[in-house]
Amino acid sequence: MAILNWASKLLAVGALCAASAWANAQSSISVLVDASGNDASIVIGDPVNPLADVTLAFQDATGLSPASLGVSVQQVSLTDTALLARLPDASLTTLPAALPLLITIEPPANGGLSFRNTGRLEIHTHALAYVPGSAFRVLKAPLGGNFRDVSDEIAQGSVRARTTYGGFSQFLIVADLRPTGVVINEKIGYLRDRIGALPLSERQPFTAKLDIAQAAIAAADYDTAIGAIDDIRARAQARAGDFLANEWRATRDVTNHAGELVAGAATLRFSVAYLRDYGQ
Repeated sequence: MAILNWASKLLAVGALCAASAWANAQSSISVLVDASGNDASIVIGDPVNPLADVTLAFQDATGLSPASLGVSVQQVSLTDTALLARLPDASLTTLPAALPLLITIEPPANGGLSFRNTGRLEIHTHALAYVPGSAFRVLKAPLGGNFRDVSDEIAQGSVRARTTYGGFSQFLIVADLRPTGVVINEKIGYLRDRIGALPLSERQPFTAKLDIAQAAIAAADYDTAIGAIDDIRARAQARAGDFLANEWRATRDVTNHAGELVAGAATLRFSVAYLRDYGQ
Protein backbone atom coordinates (compact mmCIF):
# COMPACT_ATOMS: atom_id res chain seq x y z
CA MET A 1 0.00 0.00 0.00
CA ALA A 2 2.88 2.36 0.83
CA ILE A 3 4.43 1.72 -2.62
CA LEU A 4 1.08 2.42 -4.28
CA ASN A 5 0.75 5.61 -2.25
CA TRP A 6 4.22 6.83 -3.28
CA ALA A 7 3.39 6.11 -6.92
CA SER A 8 0.18 8.10 -6.51
CA LYS A 9 2.12 11.00 -5.06
CA LEU A 10 4.59 10.92 -7.94
CA LEU A 11 1.70 10.88 -10.41
CA ALA A 12 0.32 13.99 -8.72
CA VAL A 13 3.69 15.70 -9.09
CA GLY A 14 3.73 14.76 -12.76
CA ALA A 15 0.37 16.48 -13.14
CA LEU A 16 1.95 19.68 -11.89
CA CYS A 17 4.01 19.94 -15.05
CA ALA A 18 0.98 19.72 -17.33
CA ALA A 19 -0.38 22.87 -18.94
CA SER A 20 2.48 25.04 -17.62
CA ALA A 21 2.67 26.95 -20.90
CA TRP A 22 -1.06 27.70 -20.66
CA ALA A 23 -0.73 28.85 -17.06
CA ASN A 24 2.25 31.09 -17.74
CA ALA A 25 0.45 32.70 -20.69
CA GLN A 26 -2.38 34.07 -18.57
CA SER A 27 -2.17 37.65 -17.35
CA SER A 28 -5.50 38.09 -15.61
CA ILE A 29 -8.27 35.96 -14.16
CA SER A 30 -11.94 36.84 -14.08
CA VAL A 31 -13.87 36.04 -10.91
CA LEU A 32 -17.65 35.82 -10.59
CA VAL A 33 -19.06 35.72 -7.05
CA ASP A 34 -22.60 34.87 -6.05
CA ALA A 35 -23.47 34.89 -2.35
CA SER A 36 -26.56 35.08 -0.17
CA GLY A 37 -28.06 33.37 2.83
CA ASN A 38 -25.63 30.68 3.94
CA ASP A 39 -24.04 29.86 0.58
CA ALA A 40 -21.55 31.39 -1.82
CA SER A 41 -20.05 30.34 -5.14
CA ILE A 42 -16.98 31.66 -6.92
CA VAL A 43 -16.29 30.94 -10.59
CA ILE A 44 -12.66 31.45 -11.58
CA GLY A 45 -11.88 32.04 -15.24
CA ASP A 46 -14.21 31.47 -18.19
CA PRO A 47 -17.76 31.03 -16.83
CA VAL A 48 -18.48 28.38 -19.48
CA ASN A 49 -15.28 26.41 -18.90
CA PRO A 50 -13.87 27.65 -15.59
CA LEU A 51 -10.38 26.95 -14.37
CA ALA A 52 -11.88 26.28 -10.95
CA ASP A 53 -14.99 26.92 -8.95
CA VAL A 54 -15.18 27.44 -5.21
CA THR A 55 -18.21 26.88 -3.00
CA LEU A 56 -18.68 27.96 0.60
CA ALA A 57 -21.44 26.69 2.86
CA PHE A 58 -21.89 28.46 6.19
CA GLN A 59 -23.77 27.02 9.14
CA ASP A 60 -25.19 30.36 10.26
CA ALA A 61 -24.12 33.46 8.32
CA THR A 62 -25.33 37.05 8.60
CA GLY A 63 -24.73 39.72 5.98
CA LEU A 64 -23.33 37.37 3.34
CA SER A 65 -23.04 39.01 -0.09
CA PRO A 66 -20.44 39.16 -2.90
CA ALA A 67 -19.11 42.45 -1.54
CA SER A 68 -18.99 41.34 2.10
CA LEU A 69 -17.09 38.16 1.22
CA GLY A 70 -14.08 40.05 -0.16
CA VAL A 71 -12.87 37.59 -2.81
CA SER A 72 -9.84 38.02 -5.05
CA VAL A 73 -7.85 35.49 -7.08
CA GLN A 74 -4.26 35.93 -8.20
CA GLN A 75 -2.26 33.82 -10.60
CA VAL A 76 1.10 33.31 -8.95
CA SER A 77 4.54 32.50 -10.30
CA LEU A 78 5.86 29.03 -9.60
CA THR A 79 9.19 30.67 -8.72
CA ASP A 80 7.84 33.46 -6.50
CA THR A 81 10.36 33.30 -3.66
CA ALA A 82 8.19 35.28 -1.26
CA LEU A 83 5.28 32.87 -1.74
CA LEU A 84 7.46 29.76 -1.65
CA ALA A 85 8.91 30.92 1.66
CA ARG A 86 5.41 30.81 3.13
CA LEU A 87 4.93 27.10 2.28
CA PRO A 88 5.55 24.42 4.93
CA ASP A 89 8.46 23.02 2.90
CA ALA A 90 9.25 24.61 -0.45
CA SER A 91 11.00 21.45 -1.66
CA LEU A 92 8.12 19.09 -0.81
CA THR A 93 5.01 21.29 -1.07
CA THR A 94 4.78 22.27 -4.72
CA LEU A 95 2.47 24.64 -6.56
CA PRO A 96 0.72 22.93 -9.51
CA ALA A 97 1.62 24.47 -12.86
CA ALA A 98 -1.90 23.73 -14.06
CA LEU A 99 -3.51 25.63 -11.17
CA PRO A 100 -1.16 28.32 -9.81
CA LEU A 101 -3.91 30.21 -8.01
CA LEU A 102 -3.87 32.11 -4.74
CA ILE A 103 -7.47 32.49 -3.56
CA THR A 104 -7.99 35.25 -1.02
CA ILE A 105 -11.20 35.51 0.99
CA GLU A 106 -10.72 38.55 3.20
CA PRO A 107 -14.06 40.12 4.16
CA PRO A 108 -13.80 43.89 4.61
CA ALA A 109 -14.13 45.03 8.20
CA ASN A 110 -17.09 47.28 7.35
CA GLY A 111 -18.85 44.66 5.20
CA GLY A 112 -21.08 43.27 7.94
CA LEU A 113 -20.28 39.57 7.48
CA SER A 114 -20.41 37.26 10.48
CA PHE A 115 -21.04 33.56 11.01
CA ARG A 116 -21.29 31.08 13.85
CA ASN A 117 -19.43 27.82 14.28
CA THR A 118 -17.95 26.60 10.97
CA GLY A 119 -18.36 26.49 7.23
CA ARG A 120 -17.23 24.21 4.42
CA LEU A 121 -15.10 25.28 1.47
CA GLU A 122 -14.59 23.25 -1.69
CA ILE A 123 -12.22 24.02 -4.55
CA HIS A 124 -13.28 22.05 -7.62
CA THR A 125 -11.12 21.92 -10.75
CA HIS A 126 -10.72 19.86 -13.90
CA ALA A 127 -7.17 21.19 -14.32
CA LEU A 128 -5.82 18.52 -11.96
CA ALA A 129 -6.19 14.74 -12.14
CA TYR A 130 -7.35 12.78 -9.10
CA VAL A 131 -5.81 9.44 -8.15
CA PRO A 132 -6.42 7.40 -4.98
CA GLY A 133 -4.01 8.51 -2.29
CA SER A 134 -3.66 11.86 -4.02
CA ALA A 135 -1.01 14.23 -2.65
CA PHE A 136 -3.07 17.33 -3.44
CA ARG A 137 -3.88 19.37 -0.36
CA VAL A 138 -5.59 22.64 0.60
CA LEU A 139 -3.32 25.06 2.42
CA LYS A 140 -4.49 28.12 4.33
CA ALA A 141 -2.68 31.19 5.64
CA PRO A 142 -3.43 34.60 7.11
CA LEU A 143 -2.59 37.46 4.77
CA GLY A 144 1.16 37.33 4.20
CA GLY A 145 1.55 34.54 6.78
CA ASN A 146 2.71 30.94 6.66
CA PHE A 147 0.53 28.28 5.04
CA ARG A 148 -0.59 25.11 6.79
CA ASP A 149 -2.48 22.05 5.61
CA VAL A 150 -6.20 22.33 6.36
CA SER A 151 -7.48 19.56 4.08
CA ASP A 152 -10.24 17.35 5.38
CA GLU A 153 -11.23 15.65 2.12
CA ILE A 154 -9.69 15.17 -1.34
CA ALA A 155 -12.22 13.66 -3.73
CA GLN A 156 -12.48 12.91 -7.42
CA GLY A 157 -14.27 14.93 -10.00
CA SER A 158 -11.55 15.79 -11.31
CA VAL A 159 -10.19 17.13 -7.99
CA ARG A 160 -12.44 18.37 -5.22
CA ALA A 161 -10.36 19.71 -2.34
CA ARG A 162 -12.40 20.41 0.78
CA THR A 163 -11.78 22.00 4.14
CA THR A 164 -13.72 23.12 7.20
CA TYR A 165 -13.13 26.68 8.33
CA GLY A 166 -13.69 28.77 11.43
CA GLY A 167 -12.30 31.82 9.63
CA PHE A 168 -10.42 32.87 6.48
CA SER A 169 -8.23 34.16 4.47
CA GLN A 170 -5.81 32.79 1.76
CA PHE A 171 -5.97 29.35 0.14
CA LEU A 172 -3.76 27.34 -2.21
CA ILE A 173 -3.86 23.86 -3.68
CA VAL A 174 -0.45 22.17 -3.61
CA ALA A 175 1.04 18.72 -4.02
CA ASP A 176 2.36 17.81 -0.59
CA LEU A 177 5.04 15.10 -0.49
CA ARG A 178 5.94 15.55 3.17
CA PRO A 179 5.74 12.41 5.34
CA THR A 180 2.24 12.18 6.77
CA GLY A 181 3.63 11.86 10.27
CA VAL A 182 5.26 15.28 9.95
CA VAL A 183 1.94 16.79 8.90
CA ILE A 184 0.12 15.07 11.77
CA ASN A 185 2.61 16.46 14.29
CA GLU A 186 2.06 19.96 12.93
CA LYS A 187 -1.70 19.56 13.21
CA ILE A 188 -1.45 18.27 16.77
CA GLY A 189 0.71 21.29 17.60
CA TYR A 190 -1.86 23.60 16.07
CA LEU A 191 -4.66 22.03 18.13
CA ARG A 192 -2.60 22.31 21.32
CA ASP A 193 -2.12 26.01 20.62
CA ARG A 194 -5.86 26.43 20.07
CA ILE A 195 -6.65 24.58 23.29
CA GLY A 196 -4.12 26.72 25.13
CA ALA A 197 -6.05 29.82 24.06
CA LEU A 198 -9.31 28.58 25.62
CA PRO A 199 -10.59 29.68 29.02
CA LEU A 200 -8.67 27.74 31.64
CA SER A 201 -11.75 25.83 32.77
CA GLU A 202 -12.24 24.42 29.24
CA ARG A 203 -8.73 23.19 28.49
CA GLN A 204 -8.28 19.93 30.38
CA PRO A 205 -10.94 17.75 28.68
CA PHE A 206 -9.68 18.76 25.22
CA THR A 207 -6.05 18.20 26.23
CA ALA A 208 -6.87 14.75 27.58
CA LYS A 209 -8.52 13.68 24.32
CA LEU A 210 -5.64 15.06 22.25
CA ASP A 211 -3.16 13.18 24.45
CA ILE A 212 -5.11 9.96 23.80
CA ALA A 213 -5.07 10.62 20.05
CA GLN A 214 -1.35 11.35 19.98
CA ALA A 215 -0.47 8.21 21.97
CA ALA A 216 -2.71 6.07 19.77
CA ILE A 217 -1.10 7.45 16.60
CA ALA A 218 2.35 6.60 17.98
CA ALA A 219 1.08 3.04 18.61
CA ALA A 220 -0.46 2.82 15.11
CA ASP A 221 -3.87 2.41 16.76
CA TYR A 222 -5.57 4.68 14.25
CA ASP A 223 -9.16 3.81 15.08
CA THR A 224 -8.64 4.84 18.71
CA ALA A 225 -6.94 8.03 17.54
CA ILE A 226 -9.80 8.90 15.22
CA GLY A 227 -12.31 8.21 17.98
CA ALA A 228 -10.51 10.65 20.31
CA ILE A 229 -10.33 13.27 17.54
CA ASP A 230 -14.05 12.86 16.92
CA ASP A 231 -14.60 13.42 20.65
CA ILE A 232 -12.70 16.72 20.41
CA ARG A 233 -14.91 17.85 17.57
CA ALA A 234 -18.11 16.72 19.30
CA ARG A 235 -17.18 18.46 22.55
CA ALA A 236 -16.33 21.70 20.74
CA GLN A 237 -19.69 21.59 19.01
CA ALA A 238 -21.52 20.85 22.26
CA ARG A 239 -19.76 23.64 24.18
CA ALA A 240 -20.12 26.21 21.38
CA GLY A 241 -21.96 29.35 22.32
CA ASP A 242 -22.52 28.70 26.02
CA PHE A 243 -18.94 27.88 27.07
CA LEU A 244 -16.81 28.54 23.98
CA ALA A 245 -16.97 31.61 21.77
CA ASN A 246 -18.28 30.45 18.40
CA GLU A 247 -18.65 33.55 16.22
CA TRP A 248 -16.44 34.99 13.51
CA ARG A 249 -16.97 38.67 12.58
CA ALA A 250 -15.46 40.78 9.85
CA THR A 251 -14.53 43.30 12.52
CA ARG A 252 -12.08 40.69 13.91
CA ASP A 253 -12.96 41.61 17.49
CA VAL A 254 -13.79 38.06 18.64
CA THR A 255 -12.15 34.64 18.35
CA ASN A 256 -14.17 31.71 17.06
CA HIS A 257 -12.71 29.18 19.50
CA ALA A 258 -15.29 26.47 18.84
CA GLY A 259 -15.08 26.80 15.07
CA GLU A 260 -11.29 26.64 15.02
CA LEU A 261 -11.27 23.54 17.25
CA VAL A 262 -13.78 21.79 15.00
CA ALA A 263 -11.79 22.72 11.89
CA GLY A 264 -8.50 21.64 13.46
CA ALA A 265 -9.96 18.30 14.50
CA ALA A 266 -11.40 17.73 11.02
CA THR A 267 -8.07 18.18 9.24
CA LEU A 268 -6.18 16.10 11.83
CA ARG A 269 -8.71 13.31 11.35
CA PHE A 270 -8.10 13.42 7.58
CA SER A 271 -4.35 12.99 8.00
CA VAL A 272 -4.67 10.15 10.52
CA ALA A 273 -7.07 8.32 8.19
CA TYR A 274 -4.65 8.91 5.30
CA LEU A 275 -1.79 7.44 7.35
CA ARG A 276 -3.96 4.42 8.19
CA ASP A 277 -5.02 3.83 4.59
CA TYR A 278 -1.91 4.80 2.59
CA GLY A 279 1.04 5.00 5.00
CA GLN A 280 3.57 7.80 4.98
